[in-house]
Amino acid sequence: MKKNTSKQSEDLPIRGNTPAQPLDSSFDEVLSLIRKSRQRAYQAVNTELIDLYWKVGKHISRKIETDGWGKGTVKELSAYIQSRQPGIRGFSPQNLWRMRQFFDAYREEPKLSTMLRELPWSSNLHILTRSKRPEEREFYLQMAVKNHWDVREVAHQMDGALFERMILNPPKVATALREIHPGAETVFKDSYLFDFLGLPPEHSEGDLHGSLLRNLGRFITELGRDFCFIGSEYPVQVGGRDFALDLLFFHRGLNCLVAIELKVGRFEPEHLGKLEFYLEALDRDLRKSHERPSIGLLLCASRDKEAVEYALSRSLSPTMIAEYKTMLPDKKLLRSKLHEFYQLLAPPDTEPEKMKSMKHKKRN
Repeated sequence: MKKNTSKQSEDLPIRGNTPAQPLDSSFDEVLSLIRKSRQRAYQAVNTELIDLYWKVGKHISRKIETDGWGKGTVKELSAYIQSRQPGIRGFSPQNLWRMRQFFDAYREEPKLSTMLRELPWSSNLHILTRSKRPEEREFYLQMAVKNHWDVREVAHQMDGALFERMILNPPKVATALREIHPGAETVFKDSYLFDFLGLPPEHSEGDLHGSLLRNLGRFITELGRDFCFIGSEYPVQVGGRDFALDLLFFHRGLNCLVAIELKVGRFEPEHLGKLEFYLEALDRDLRKSHERPSIGLLLCASRDKEAVEYALSRSLSPTMIAEYKTMLPDKKLLRSKLHEFYQLLAPPDTEPEKMKSMKHKKRN
């Protein structure tokens, strides 16, 4: 009787006529577990670190109030920490003073506590030291947490004066967009900054389109975290004719398709008609039953605000019109306009203390 030499180990996949099961999906599951665990561990460490800096800042702030501590005492504290914990990082005199500023800035803002601990210290410092008003700090905290910005993106958005642009120019949207998608105005912007494209002042739609595709990651970051790219020059067929939609996205939060049309010139009312045509085609032929009506975004190099208002007032489609900029805005000009804006909002009887003091001196 012949000895069977073809017996296979139970630990090996069966070969021959029966194909081995693909392992990539199983490997990816393990990789996903590792990534999620590392992310949770990083977040736990970051939360503990921010909590520590908060407590240290609180201690220093209290000592300044009760015992008259100054920068000299804080410098001595830094040296004392270094002598007792050699090699420890993050407790320089400058950083200790920032911890005190950190506590003082947010001590009356308990609702921001969770957001502060979700961001790394470097992002918190950018927002703390570069914001001029409490509203600006809160805005960037919310945006950074919501969109998972790293410190470089926080710096980029602050360089681009996103707060000023959003406050001074809220998105211009059709009434239908507000009614169908109530949360859309918090998703879209009135102007988008494409300084990362490196385009010259004079460029064609092809140049803009191609450059956005080559920088798709940065483009999606500027649009917002929940935008998912579907296609470029997306084919739309109506009545035997072929059309091409510039860019098509899906927004997970709004649960709808987002059609984007690009115009390198000034907004013209007829541009809106073409976008509405695309939305009708998408909703009839592409939208799935569980999805909400599609949204149209017209991105123009410039626009007349009155023309935009007229065009959108009669639009029955969920559309909006926004500008795009290829260069950083003039922050000084925007800050000046924002100051005027806040002055207009202030009650008429609120007079700066300095002016009151000057008037009092004149009377005396």
